[in-house]
Amino acid sequence: MAVHRMRERFDPLELTVFAQGVAMLAEEMGTLLERTSISPNIRERRDASCAVFDGMGRMVAQAAHIPVHLGAMPEAVAAVRACGAVAGDVFLLNDPSHGGSHLPDLTMVEAVPHPDDATRIIGYTAVRAHHADVGGMSPGSMPYGATELFQEGLIVPPVRLERQGIPQDDVLRLVLANVRTPAEREGDLRAQRAACAAGARGWQALLVRMGEDTLAAAVDALLDYTERRVRARLRALDGVKGTARDVLEGDGVTEAHIPIVVSLRVHDETLHLDLTGTSGAVRGNVNAPPAVARAAAVFVLRVLCDDDVPVNDGVARALDLLIPDDCIANAKRPSAVAAGNVELSQRLTDVIFAALANAGNATIPASGQGTMNNVTLGAPGWTFYETLGGGQGASMRGRGPDAVHVGMSNTRNTPIESLERAYPLRVLEYAVRRGSGGAGQHRGGDGVVRRYQTLVPCTATLLTERREVQPAGAHNGSAGTCGRNSLNDQRLPAKTRVAMNAGDVLSIETPGGGGWGAQA
Repeated sequence: MAVHRMRERFDPLELTVFAQGVAMLAEEMGTLLERTSISPNIRERRDASCAVFDGMGRMVAQAAHIPVHLGAMPEAVAAVRACGAVAGDVFLLNDPSHGGSHLPDLTMVEAVPHPDDATRIIGYTAVRAHHADVGGMSPGSMPYGATELFQEGLIVPPVRLERQGIPQDDVLRLVLANVRTPAEREGDLRAQRAACAAGARGWQALLVRMGEDTLAAAVDALLDYTERRVRARLRALDGVKGTARDVLEGDGVTEAHIPIVVSLRVHDETLHLDLTGTSGAVRGNVNAPPAVARAAAVFVLRVLCDDDVPVNDGVARALDLLIPDDCIANAKRPSAVAAGNVELSQRLTDVIFAALANAGNATIPASGQGTMNNVTLGAPGWTFYETLGGGQGASMRGRGPDAVHVGMSNTRNTPIESLERAYPLRVLEYAVRRGSGGAGQHRGGDGVVRRYQTLVPCTATLLTERREVQPAGAHNGSAGTCGRNSLNDQRLPAKTRVAMNAGDVLSIETPGGGGWGAQA
């Protein structure tokens, strides 16, 4: 391999080309994952995320996938490194205590070997994908009423699927023996493996083309550049202080509202967030590990910046996050966490944005729907999971978009044709929920209506929010309309599990976004 002299400086054009190049590695991983996966949840909804890390475990680039996945994946790579990974190892994990978020999100990490020295690690590729079932007390592994992590599915600490390139089939057999749909799970895991391998080949090719020293210097320069851009944005907000409070609508064990509180200040080019005042850990499964709170904070920080700011470890350098020891966002084993990853992450995002708005930042939009509207249907032999879009909040720039995934979710819908081909279900209606967005100078986006009819007996599990507390408007705009769940036109709680008979109809009406500004 040719010897390259180390570069200490890169001009803006060179750095932009490099940033786009490594971002495309992650995007190509995602494209391969989508084309080779089995389940509609990954293939169609794209409920998965890909990222590339350097040899020190720093995230260099991520694809434009799921914010709650990507903000937490550095913890997964750190957990793999702590296990003594060697070049050629491939790990699988979902344990919230060791880099996971919630159990259905299986994360695969490959330790990329040097192309000329197979004993040296030059980087890591990582793919996190939501699997439609990983065992546990109910089909789909997003259970209602779980009070312990053990009830939610198979717990996988960082374990080797491959040891220096040699498959460890006993580990794979153990995983597949504990899920309801092993063939689908195996297909999706093999798709994740292919995506990791594609990223590894791309990173190795980049090293060969640039040289090891130049690549390392380019990574340093890119992360430093990102940090400078983020801190420059925060410099304009220096001295800003704000506090906001909101609630989760129960935890699946009790319907009592759960307070979420954030105090915010910008000082010394750093965003300081303090969750003191937020509820302690609860019995139900809306708890989440600290990585999820970090993901929400990183997402908000990135949204504050211009669109051309890269997303990598440089963003988090400008963040200081304080989470009390006893906190719903600091889950400890054996706390249940299935809904925390999807619903607490949304509420944390809402509250951080609200704290910025309360500090006088007029650019912050009204609240979006504030929930992922988790729907799980299943019976022996099949499980179906999806999240649903709703209304985005309006802003000073205009109306909120209709029928979109907001905040920490960035998935697509499951196409009706794919859903009906794969499962014993029919979709009787899928439409924009007209008029559900809040009124204002700029109206909030509308939610959606989705009605499922089951052709066989099954169970339905719902983990939703904003069924009682409306998404707030901004600058005297009106709040969005709450969501509504029903079975055969009988109203259901925000979080529930129900038995469905053949012919029953489950209806989900998702919330609208808040309006912005007083209506003329």
